[in-house]
Amino acid sequence: MQVHVVDGTFELFRCFFGAPPRQRSDGVEIGATRGLISTLLSLLKEPGVTHVGVAFDTVIESFRNQLFAGYKTGDGIDPNLHRQFPLAERATRALGLVTWSMIDHECDDALATMATRAAADARVSRVCICSPDKDLAQCVRDGRVVLVDRIRKTTLDEDGVVSKFGVPPSCIPDLLALTGDTADGVPGLPGFGEKSAAALLRKYGSVEAIPDGPWPKDAGVRGGDRLAATLRASRLEVALYKKLTTLVCDVPLRESVDDLCWGGPDPVLLAAMAQELDDDGLIARVDNVLRLKTPTPC
Repeated sequence: MQVHVVDGTFELFRCFFGAPPRQRSDGVEIGATRGLISTLLSLLKEPGVTHVGVAFDTVIESFRNQLFAGYKTGDGIDPNLHRQFPLAERATRALGLVTWSMIDHECDDALATMATRAAADARVSRVCICSPDKDLAQCVRDGRVVLVDRIRKTTLDEDGVVSKFGVPPSCIPDLLALTGDTADGVPGLPGFGEKSAAALLRKYGSVEAIPDGPWPKDAGVRGGDRLAATLRASRLEVALYKKLTTLVCDVPLRESVDDLCWGGPDPVLLAAMAQELDDDGLIARVDNVLRLKTPTPC
């Protein structure tokens, strides 16, 4: 079997900014949630998609905000998008999909946890993490756990991560600690670009193992003395940044791999959701996808 874990936060953002707005009859914006349902039904139609979980950043802030004041917050999110998060989570539950509403941890932590759990199950042939987020590249393992960008229709295995980022999956937190991650509010160290950081990590394996300097010429870093001085003076900061960019793989999720098996929608919740979204055709569209899955594997 294959397991698909979906970055619901990303999908909701994508639907909000990538599709025309849509108001309910009372003026409430619902377009992103309707789009999210469509993209999830599209996923469920695909051959081999039987076990699915969706994670959301129910609260944008997490334990990482307690570690670093500059970490990302919900400030600046369009209110019409922010108000749809509870609606989107209700929608995925109405579809009958396991839904993780993250509060203390982040959506990515839930995906990393279930990917780790599923990869340890001998029955699972492949785990597909459906997100373009480079943070999640650290979860990739050979061809068993892969990162799927459904927009660009690309799949990154371990070789693909090395080709794209210049380092193996295990070094992604180190790379982000050095170069920063603007999406998450991680500043990185001044002067470190992806090429210089990747060169050092390929040679030494981790930020902790990079010596204070001077670095040998075969390290492949231009301006090495200056960068070495920066790293030498910023050991505590880079250790914090690595902690921020390292995903948690043991979030206490209740569900097992078997629980992710999609057996169809919750009829009561789906009917309520169709009414809440002013969508008379929702039930029929879900039933059509369910017929494609007959006989159900659950």
